[in-house]
Amino acid sequence: MTEPTSPPGGATIEVDPLADELGALFEAAGHQLYLVGGSVRDLVMGRIRFDEADLDFCTDAAPHETTRVMRRWADRIYLVGVKFGTVGARKGGRTLEVTTFREEAYDEAHRKPSVTFAKDIETDLSRRDFTINAMAVRLPGGAFVDPFGGVRQLATKVLDTPLEPELSFTDDPLRMLRAARFVSQLEVTPSPRVVEAIARMRERLAIVSAERIADELVKLLNGARPSAGLELLVSSGLSDEFLPELSALRLEQDPVHRHKDVLRHTYAVVERCEPEPTGTLRLAALLHDIGKPKTREITPEGVQFHHHEVVGARMAEARLRELRFPNAVIDDVRMLVEMHLRFHGYGEGWSDSAVRRYVRDAGSLLDKLNQLTRADVTTRNEGRANAFARLQDDLEERIARLAEQENLDAMRPPLDGRQVMEHLELSPGPEVGEALAFLMEHRMERGPIDEAEAFALLDGWAKERGLT
Repeated sequence: MTEPTSPPGGATIEVDPLADELGALFEAAGHQLYLVGGSVRDLVMGRIRFDEADLDFCTDAAPHETTRVMRRWADRIYLVGVKFGTVGARKGGRTLEVTTFREEAYDEAHRKPSVTFAKDIETDLSRRDFTINAMAVRLPGGAFVDPFGGVRQLATKVLDTPLEPELSFTDDPLRMLRAARFVSQLEVTPSPRVVEAIARMRERLAIVSAERIADELVKLLNGARPSAGLELLVSSGLSDEFLPELSALRLEQDPVHRHKDVLRHTYAVVERCEPEPTGTLRLAALLHDIGKPKTREITPEGVQFHHHEVVGARMAEARLRELRFPNAVIDDVRMLVEMHLRFHGYGEGWSDSAVRRYVRDAGSLLDKLNQLTRADVTTRNEGRANAFARLQDDLEERIARLAEQENLDAMRPPLDGRQVMEHLELSPGPEVGEALAFLMEHRMERGPIDEAEAFALLDGWAKERGLT
């Protein structure tokens, strides 16, 4: 984490010129405007570029007054959040949100906050999620406002709340999960009172929508230290409220061979995978072994988890659907979990046919599957790790070589459905699909097949089926 470089109390911070420009408009209209939120935190940490960041502001102006101030200045104004006191705008390709000073609290039984407008910046900041996000910059001019010591806690890498954590988490229970996200992203350590409050209040997460939970989980997984964020979820019990399969990975040690802890292994696999916007690969890493508790068996040879990848794929799909992940992400994660052990048969000597099937089954997920397979090797035995890496290198070289020779990216039956129907005088139906599957099997086994040979194979298949 970048060390904070905040000025001492009373000094100013250089801000985005666009922010200063908007601040001048509000000042001319007799209103206060402050830059707030993560952008201030990132300014203090030196992690922000003025030309890229979206900007959040708060003001003493009511929403209708904010709209009046920005109407001729902004390229476009959005009022979708106005009932919560927020007016959105676009200016020169940038997204801005201006929110009236507010307090907010969730009703015990509802998912939407009840908003009450506040009178000053200190009250607004006191109801922010965490102290490191409870800093502001007055505009124009850049006067720095830090009533709860956010800079100090950034410097000491502590995550705490401006007021009592119970109040913060009552205002928005998602903040409990967000705490784990910041632990992952910013490499901060939650204060004991934050951890204790999460453990006590974790059931409050039930009123938060699945979509918001899923979004925070992806952000956590894409952080710099997801293992720390995940450990907070498990140790506090919060994961049991939306992802109980995670804490279930705390399996007992194998009494015969002292099998490695599956939960710690999972953390390691997640961190060895590259983050990407949809979170697909790290989600697959997180869930790749969730079938182990249900398939665990102690034998004289040690612990075994037969077909845990198949069971885990079904479990992953069910859990991600409950969390309302997009269908494309669910399908990809399921496939990655189901295939993550496929490579382990490679050491027994795969034919070119087996390599082709691996490529076909992985499809567009081939690179992600290879990365997950590599990440899954967390053994401390250097010899075993090196041997596995050599096998993986060999497979990837063979895939590349076959791709050059056979155009694996376009791997399909040597004839299409129309050709099959015309040649055999068939109408659309199951026989056409069966014929294409037969031809595809030959393509897998033998590599490219020219059209003449494909028709000859098709004639033989049709004769055996009594179709000619």
